[in-house]
Amino acid sequence: MTNGDLVRAQALLERVLLADGHNDLPWELRVTTGPDPVAAVAGTDLTVRQPHLHTDFPKLAEGRLGMQFWSVYVPCQFEGHSAVTAVLEQIEIVHQMAERYPDRLALVDTADAAEAAFRDGKIASLLGAEGGHSIAESLGVLRILRRLGVRYLTLTHNYNTTWADSGTDEPAHGGLTDFGRDVVREMNKIGMLVDLSHVAPSTMRAALEVSSAPVIFSHSSCVAVNDHPRNIPDDVLETLAAKDGVAMVTFVPGFVSPKVAEWDDRLRRDMEAAGKDYRNIDQRTKFTAERGGPEKPKAGIDDVVAHIEHAREVAGVDHIGLGGDYDGVATLPEGLEDVSKYPVLFAALLERGWSEEDCAKLAGKNTLRVLRAADEVTRSDA
Repeated sequence: MTNGDLVRAQALLERVLLADGHNDLPWELRVTTGPDPVAAVAGTDLTVRQPHLHTDFPKLAEGRLGMQFWSVYVPCQFEGHSAVTAVLEQIEIVHQMAERYPDRLALVDTADAAEAAFRDGKIASLLGAEGGHSIAESLGVLRILRRLGVRYLTLTHNYNTTWADSGTDEPAHGGLTDFGRDVVREMNKIGMLVDLSHVAPSTMRAALEVSSAPVIFSHSSCVAVNDHPRNIPDDVLETLAAKDGVAMVTFVPGFVSPKVAEWDDRLRRDMEAAGKDYRNIDQRTKFTAERGGPEKPKAGIDDVVAHIEHAREVAGVDHIGLGGDYDGVATLPEGLEDVSKYPVLFAALLERGWSEEDCAKLAGKNTLRVLRAADEVTRSDA
């Protein structure tokens, strides 16, 4: 790409809100300092560059990020009441971040408030709960999470819940159980977005059938480009578009690069042979460090562009967005190493002939539209 493309991209993102569907910084802060939310936020100064993080305020400023769904992620090893406690602690971490950095972050709950924060020069901050196990099979807990500002729930993480099949577990429910369908209906009712990242294709199709509101994928890419269980099949992309949803393309190397996916699959088989569970992120990290073996290939920005362009071709430019998964994975593609690199991605798209209006839709207009549709449900019930 030329320097002119990069300058155009930077200027575009100065005036157009850039929204990202998924960032795991809250969990990284917890890992660094501990589960107490006050200590977790106070323990890392985000106003200076943090080499061990993908996300800090200097990088965010360079990346021109305008709106972030902060993931209030809870590992699947937390179950029942412990999962509820952990998700509440993660929600408090985001609230603590907003209180500690009020000149940089604005905790918002609607699309209108997000746009107002962007005009004020702040990053509009919303919450997304990753993993349906964190509601402990309780619609009451689901409603409480919404009252606390959670705008989406990812129905599963790496394991099935008792009511929904994960894309990386053995099928158990044929998609959604009756209770799983009740969860989707209740989310529609309270204005919480249904997030279909991590779930099995059968769950995707069942949720799309049940949901009366547009749904999202907060951080997934395309099966047709890289046949990975965390990606979205073409027929689901088509149905998603017909129901006015948004697929937020992620940057995770194993999801976007066939070479990396092949390496990851070999790692999974080696772990299974050793009696380890690849889905357990802690086990995977430890096993990889001790294993040695061939060096992991690198993904590149062109891999991500391929998924964005395929999603645009199948679902249409009005149904795509971005969900980088920064601070949720160890490494990112070359060229997209941290949150400062969003302009580089848009420069690559401009170089390929994308119009600035289509770039604006990808950046945030589509995500805001779906969020606003959920806002309207909440207003109509007020």
